[in-house]
Amino acid sequence: MPGSIPKAFIDELLNRTNIVEVVNGRVSLKKAGKDFQGLCPFHDEKTPSFTVSPAKNMYYCFGCGAGGDAIKFVQQFDGGSFTEAVESLAAAAGMEVPRQRSQSPQPNLRPLQDAMLAAERYYKEQLKKTPEAIAYLKSRGLTGAAASEFGLGYAPNARDSLLQAMTAGAAPISSKTLLEAGLISSNDQGREYDRFRRRIMFPVRDAKGRTIAFGGRLFGDSQGPKYLNSPETPLFHKSRELYGLFEARRSARRLEALIVVEGYLDVIALAQTGIPNAVATLGTATGEEHYRRLYGYTDEVICCFDGDPAGLRASWKALESALGCLSAGRRLKFMLLPDGEDPDTLVRRQGADEFRRRMAKATPAVEHLFTGLRRGLDLSAIDDRARLVDLAAPYIERTPTNSALQRMMRDQLQALTGIDKGLGDSAARPAAPRPASPRATRRGGLRQNLLERLLSLLLKAPRLAAQLAPEAAAALAELQERKLFGEVIRYAAEHEGIDSAHLLGRWSGQDGHADLIMLHQRPCVLDADGMAAEFGECVERLLATAERRRRTRLVQEMRDDPAKEKEKLAEYMALRRRAEA
Repeated sequence: MPGSIPKAFIDELLNRTNIVEVVNGRVSLKKAGKDFQGLCPFHDEKTPSFTVSPAKNMYYCFGCGAGGDAIKFVQQFDGGSFTEAVESLAAAAGMEVPRQRSQSPQPNLRPLQDAMLAAERYYKEQLKKTPEAIAYLKSRGLTGAAASEFGLGYAPNARDSLLQAMTAGAAPISSKTLLEAGLISSNDQGREYDRFRRRIMFPVRDAKGRTIAFGGRLFGDSQGPKYLNSPETPLFHKSRELYGLFEARRSARRLEALIVVEGYLDVIALAQTGIPNAVATLGTATGEEHYRRLYGYTDEVICCFDGDPAGLRASWKALESALGCLSAGRRLKFMLLPDGEDPDTLVRRQGADEFRRRMAKATPAVEHLFTGLRRGLDLSAIDDRARLVDLAAPYIERTPTNSALQRMMRDQLQALTGIDKGLGDSAARPAAPRPASPRATRRGGLRQNLLERLLSLLLKAPRLAAQLAPEAAAALAELQERKLFGEVIRYAAEHEGIDSAHLLGRWSGQDGHADLIMLHQRPCVLDADGMAAEFGECVERLLATAERRRRTRLVQEMRDDPAKEKEKLAEYMALRRRAEA
């Protein structure tokens, strides 16, 4: 069983790899002083902001913030895993990838991949033999070509038809493997049975087009949940995967936009009418990891949901998840459909051109945000205007610092409330202008996210963690959206005396390691005292965010349950007075 790749090999591979050659094989680069520049492959741009540094062996885009080493670039560009990127670069360098055994060895996924492929073939064959399933798909307007492109199949209405088929024949697959792949289940008595029965089967594919999961839709008069998805497996993590993304990427090298819809049939109906850039989540709300992945392929995401209360809730969750990903040039819009319509029915009834017109009129994120926040508030009342400020502040803070989107949100909030000072407190607005000084002119970090500024300083000088009280370290870790950043803060606070190499090496080979390297290498010309002062300022402003979020929760609780308003108001006003002191 293969183990993990030794850190020493990763370091040697990066030392032997010429990042300019790696990138230039995929992106056209031109010499620009000591570095090379080109158009960023991760977002649309007309003026090059994508830089490759041979001296640092790193790349960085000043437009969208993408950056890292050669491994990270191959991962982002080719859409594969960390291991696949290492293997690709090693093959180009003529190096053999070694493996080291550990207490937690990496699982061998090949048997699961073979099982999923065999199951997909089986379901396809069953669909051909089942006229009622074919008739159902035709009644939904699906063509044979669309069914073939998306690999649709059928799970028979039998207890163990797949189980019997897979465990027999010339190349049998063990029931243990089928269980681990999520294709079968077992009851308390140990009896095994097919997970999917009497369902139209939708294969879910990864970035390389390999089937990693299934979604099954019930039809006819059968009982059970309308949709049933594969469980979490070593192959499939629903918080990261999107149905139809592989097919959408195959339709165009660079996608002008991606449409997020709620159902598999919505994705296919749009694709077969000439709108191939739709994706759907897999039994879960769209989360930040989904949006990070989406914005790796496009600069515009349009969330298309039903206009009913459930659709509105889904759109709000999508907005909350996406805000932190909206760096320069990235756009988020919302397209709410008429009651009783979904993308499938609407595009079949009104056609692709009308659907595109609706897409063109989709509501921008800022407008959608403030429409929702002001619902139920009377902005002629000063108390409600103050509440709107507190409700909006966390959303403003979650957008990239000093971005165009954040400025638009502050401007809109001021226009609605007439309140200028205190919009979202200091962490959500630019610092007030200061007289020019040598130190101030060096602080390019004001353009960076507060937490990233703090982490960049901490990675350069882990001794700064000594300034953090345990409760402060815990509060900072809870504020951020990326789990890795919180882990770094906690680790540095708990391990006094570690150096930068130790801190960076702790996460070598893991997702996000290249991001930590980029933060460590961000320029900083402050002396030790200056770094300590900058670090302390970041801590102070971020801890203020924790109190602001508590105030926001109190406001929301008072709105949701007026009976508790008196109980919550005293705490709210105390926090408010402390913030204004």
